[in-house]
Amino acid sequence: MKFFAMTLLCLAAAAADRPAIDSAEAFSRVKSLAGEWEATTPMGKIRTTYEVIAGGTAVVERERGEQMPEMMTVYHMDGKRLLLTHYCMAGNQPRMEARAFDTASGELRFAFLDGTNLTPAAGHMHNATFRLTDGRHFSSTWQFYENGRLKNEEQFDYTRVR
Repeated sequence: MKFFAMTLLCLAAAAADRPAIDSAEAFSRVKSLAGEWEATTPMGKIRTTYEVIAGGTAVVERERGEQMPEMMTVYHMDGKRLLLTHYCMAGNQPRMEARAFDTASGELRFAFLDGTNLTPAAGHMHNATFRLTDGRHFSSTWQFYENGRLKNEEQFDYTRVR
């Protein structure tokens, strides 16, 4: 019981340390990505589609590349938090929480929360940052961690196709 109480206190303190962000506005900006996007990367062309589903309560991102299997990320609100779950070709499903959003610049930062099908050393996407610049362009940066450390970072600059 003592452990449970200490855990709750630690979680409450960690939540209190986080700055409040306008998650609803951030989610609205993610919804504005609905459509098809393309980026040129060292791995070839990547096509990404965004679809608003479930009566506007979730956004599904599907990413396809010339040299990679399809992956999917789902964005949704959980109370006042904006979350994403990334269904990765690494075979795991990390969840991230939006921790910072600058309405002026459109920068939206997600940080690792937890995941499924993960071992402590497993390689997984850990953080993501989006720069939602305008209705025709945005960029994303994804950080891949392995053995508890940053292994690599990938940035994609997208242009709207439709």
